[in-house]
Amino acid sequence: MASSDLELLCSHVNEKIGNIKKTLSLRNCGQEPTLKTMLNKIGDEIIVVNELLNQLELEIQHQEQTNNSLKELCESLEEDYKDVEHLKENIPSHLPQVRVTQSCVKGSDLDPEEPDKAVEPEPIKKPPKEQRSIKEMPFITCDEFNGVPSYMKSRLTYGQINDVIKEINKAVISKYKILYQPKKSMNSVARNLYHRFINEETKDTKGRYFIVEADIKEFTTLKVDKKFHVILSILRHCRRLSEVRGGGLTRYVIT
Repeated sequence: MASSDLELLCSHVNEKIGNIKKTLSLRNCGQEPTLKTMLNKIGDEIIVVNELLNQLELEIQHQEQTNNSLKELCESLEEDYKDVEHLKENIPSHLPQVRVTQSCVKGSDLDPEEPDKAVEPEPIKKPPKEQRSIKEMPFITCDEFNGVPSYMKSRLTYGQINDVIKEINKAVISKYKILYQPKKSMNSVARNLYHRFINEETKDTKGRYFIVEADIKEFTTLKVDKKFHVILSILRHCRRLSEVRGGGLTRYVIT
């Protein structure tokens, strides 16, 4: 055996002997009353420190979760910001304004493209006191749109919903123009529609303005598809219309 290896072995053995001496010394110290009390205090402190370390670990986990939540919120805010910028650059042409939902104006003074005014049938020429008003559906506001649950509106936009309201108002006006028109001035098409409108009336719709899907197809270019029915659900949620069913027909009543 080389001398260097022997020195390493002796050093190792001496280190072990030193550790044993320290261990025996500490054990002997633990038997002394004064030192025993101190060691118990040190043990208690170690327990407290261990509990603090556990609390610190839990706090770190909580902070990590909070950090992840903040990142998700930040991403969501960025998406909302992009949506706001998109809306800002594509402002709908028909922003809701304070208006009277029932108007009574001569048909010759109305712009047929404006859904905010009720259009009386042109053939009718009655004194102002006998003119009838047509109730229209008000456009939804931004606050109302934001209050619609996300699962309900999906990818629909504020402008798309108000576009449908505009078309529904067009159908309501067209229908009641015929109902308010003198029968003598009706052609055969208008007369057939008139009789259909009368047959669709029920005691629950008496005195109320309503349309059915046939009116949507007759007077508008809207497609009565799944998307249309989703928008109807949103309009019911916003209390713009209600449904009256009966006789295999669904009547959409303006509220």
